[in-house]
Amino acid sequence: MKNKTHHALVLAAVTVMVCFFTHTSSAQGNFDPAQMRERQLERHRERIEVKSDDDWKKLEPIIGKVMDAQRDARSGMGFGGFGGRGGRDGAAGGTEGGNQGGNRNRGGGQSTPEVTELQKALDDKASTEDVKAKLAKVREARKVKEAALEKAQDELRKALSPRQEAGAVLAGLLK
Repeated sequence: MKNKTHHALVLAAVTVMVCFFTHTSSAQGNFDPAQMRERQLERHRERIEVKSDDDWKKLEPIIGKVMDAQRDARSGMGFGGFGGRGGRDGAAGGTEGGNQGGNRNRGGGQSTPEVTELQKALDDKASTEDVKAKLAKVREARKVKEAALEKAQDELRKALSPRQEAGAVLAGLLK
């Protein structure tokens, strides 16, 4: 009797583990960026308390612009590994298309050409002058993207009531 109970418990534990891992692996394979964006937009709608569908139709594209500008401002910053090399796999040219390793830019998007060139210069042990020039290009590209983000945020701020603006700040849409 004791043996049967032990076998039943082991069987139950194995069944639970199989179900868990099957669900986890299938959930990871079904990632849909469009669904994620929709969920994000819904959270923002709730956070800034947009009740009317008409109001939401006006605000949704503006919020989308801010989200896109935030993503663009983050892209290419090498968030892949703090203290590491931005998720680079260390191979001498990496992979095609700017995504240079498994963890590149967890914040979203692919590496910018400026960041890719800077990383290549570091990998190739380029001269100090070359590194400085490429670093200046990265900083200039980031300034342009940050200016676009500020413009999108100003547009959103103008479209919101003070209460909604507070919610947008708390949601991370506005500074």
